[in-house]
Amino acid sequence: MSSAEQGMTHDELMTLPVAVPLETANRALHLGRTTGYHLARTGRYPVRVLRHGRAYKVSRYDLHRHLGVVASAPSSPDTDA
Repeated sequence: MSSAEQGMTHDELMTLPVAVPLETANRALHLGRTTGYHLARTGRYPVRVLRHGRAYKVSRYDLHRHLGVVASAPSSPDTDA
């Protein structure tokens, strides 16, 4: 099974850095390498792609927003008030 078929868990998505390489975004979006790069080059990638020289990056914010990922609410300690 390739990494594109595996996708990413919620925990993996939550620990991504602010900007991720296109390969990582492809994995999160269940896209193959060739398809992901083709979509990025033709301006049809599902989220905004940032170009840094020859490298493509995707912001964590855009990726989370497209996938509908919501951060877990921090647990609050029980208080007796």
